[in-house]
Amino acid sequence: MTGDPKTSGVAAWYQKVPSRKLPTPDKRARMEGLWIKCDGCEEIVFKGDVEKALSCCPKCDHHFPMGVRQRLSLVLDEGTFVEMDRGLESTDPLNFTDSKKYKDRLKASARTSGEHEAFLSGTGKIGGRDVSIGAFHFGFLGGSMGAVVGEKVTRVFERATELRVPAIVFSASGGARMQEAIFSLMQMAKSSAALARFRAVKQPYISVLLDPTTGGVAASFSFLGDVILAEPKALIGFAGPRVIEQTLRQKLPEGFQRSEFLLEHGMVDAIVPRKELRAKLAQLVELLG
Repeated sequence: MTGDPKTSGVAAWYQKVPSRKLPTPDKRARMEGLWIKCDGCEEIVFKGDVEKALSCCPKCDHHFPMGVRQRLSLVLDEGTFVEMDRGLESTDPLNFTDSKKYKDRLKASARTSGEHEAFLSGTGKIGGRDVSIGAFHFGFLGGSMGAVVGEKVTRVFERATELRVPAIVFSASGGARMQEAIFSLMQMAKSSAALARFRAVKQPYISVLLDPTTGGVAASFSFLGDVILAEPKALIGFAGPRVIEQTLRQKLPEGFQRSEFLLEHGMVDAIVPRKELRAKLAQLVELLG
């Protein structure tokens, strides 16, 4: 696996720190917004009903964003998830500042999201079979991929190679993290190289594309799965539709870059509603693992 930068002579683009508990949002913040407007049917729905329906609209089945830990709990056998790489946290190798210092953005995202980074990785079981698994957390800086996220994704594939088990990655990202510039872009090649080495163990890599999956994440390991699944109506592509329209100076087809459009054009293998995802993953791991 990729070594510790402090012991291998590599520049410290990230650091390993002791685990610490992040602050929990106060009760008032959790109780705000008991009613929410569905982006699918535009109806006002009770938030409790949405949560009971796996963060889906009870009226039209529109898929709302889901917390990263809840997502892993949804697909993994109960009590089997073991989190790995928790101590890795981003540094600021470029001393980047725009309207706010990058270090301050990292701290603010950790407070509001309750996570240390934009990717959660570990091992678990699906249908009784071991898997190496990871999932993006869009609530942390838009799920952007910096050096730490790239390292964690790489370790998902390296761990799967070492254990000779299937690899599963849930992608939900705005792409490369601009505050880390070239260090972020390097993660595309780094993670894809780890995936290429993983091929030698003849185990499947299942890529699950969520809303949204864009930029450098979409342009690397997300579209390299042996099986590529997507949630309904997820936005998937490299550049956003507005950027493409402005570049081409023409109107895009209806539903362009949504998972249904990609399925029709052979870019994904299946669209799987959230309530059916665990059964589908268990079936694939059983057949291909």
